[in-house]
Amino acid sequence: MIWYPYQQMKTMKDPYRIIDAKGVWLRTPEREMIDSVSSWWSVIHGYKHPVLTEAIKSQADIFSHVMLGGLTHEPVQRLSDKLQSFLPGDLNYSFFSDSGSVAVEVALKMALQYYVNRGEMERTKVLSLTHAYHGDTFKTMEVGDDEDYHFILEAYGEKKDVIHIPTEILALEEAFEKHHRELNCFIVEPLLQGAGGMRMYDLSFLVRARELCDRYGVLLIFDEVATGFGRTGNRFVADKVLPDILVLGKALTGGYIGHAVTVANQKVYDGFYGDEPEKALMHGPTFMGNALACSVALKSIELFEQEDYMAKICRIEEITRREMAGFSDERIREVRIMGGCVCVEVKDADTLKGYQQFAYERGVFSRPFLNCMYAMVPYVISEEELVQVLDAMKAWFGKRGD
Repeated sequence: MIWYPYQQMKTMKDPYRIIDAKGVWLRTPEREMIDSVSSWWSVIHGYKHPVLTEAIKSQADIFSHVMLGGLTHEPVQRLSDKLQSFLPGDLNYSFFSDSGSVAVEVALKMALQYYVNRGEMERTKVLSLTHAYHGDTFKTMEVGDDEDYHFILEAYGEKKDVIHIPTEILALEEAFEKHHRELNCFIVEPLLQGAGGMRMYDLSFLVRARELCDRYGVLLIFDEVATGFGRTGNRFVADKVLPDILVLGKALTGGYIGHAVTVANQKVYDGFYGDEPEKALMHGPTFMGNALACSVALKSIELFEQEDYMAKICRIEEITRREMAGFSDERIREVRIMGGCVCVEVKDADTLKGYQQFAYERGVFSRPFLNCMYAMVPYVISEEELVQVLDAMKAWFGKRGD
């Protein structure tokens, strides 16, 4: 029996059974529906893209996987080289893993060991944001700040090694003033906090964070698993403010297969490089650098560049702002739009009960969570399809107001 995510198995409704998918459309035995959430924000090119499908097939004809322990192969070398030229600054050193959560774990481990290798044993704490979400493995839960997902950590008592602050510059400055000697890193979802409620904040906060990290010798980590590859309207937020460590996943492979990467700059890499075996990064996911994943990731990046996806994202934002202009309801707290994301935050989560089925009946797959109705559509969506998604969101409030 399947144990489904984020569900009480005893009371969950039956999931929609998908029998085919193409473009932005998912097909069940009963109907077709637009995937308005891109399979957890990853399927940026849509489903059954011929270029990506062929990349998987071609590599599988050669081999599907070999370990990176003592072995290497062309797809992982080419992807590493591509990321080095594709990413900003000196983010040149790619450590691959099989999921975003693991990639964040690696980033946090890198940050801690970087200072251990320097003999700065007092730097054991992590600065993070309130409402942060970085994954569901244990250290990522600890640096996260969402009791709806991670209440299990209450069994351990108060967090001792993580400090949470709001996205306010004064709070940021106070945290660095008070804790900088014991901090090894500051980790953020830049500009857009996803599972914590699609919260959006200003770039000036990150600019100041970079300045303070430089002043006090603290590593800055950007978790762009969700925000990378254009979701915020920026190619990467790292293009605007350069972190020391960047984490990518989800859209890295166009949603075809699980893969992620933790990319370090020269300073971090040099902190592990030397003759002493104990200074090496002792981590190695079995499927890191998987040949199928690397092959499809290369083609995904190629599509992103060649087909001007940033223009597509800009158009998605323009249409969304046009369609949502003036939309309000007494039950709505705020409508937020950034790049390829729109969120309707309601005052009471009960307002959204039943919306998923309502949307399904109108040809849209949606998955509201907490008090957020949102869309993060595939970038290949047409204007007509996007308007259909947005109309379903607006129609729900009209229906409830009858």
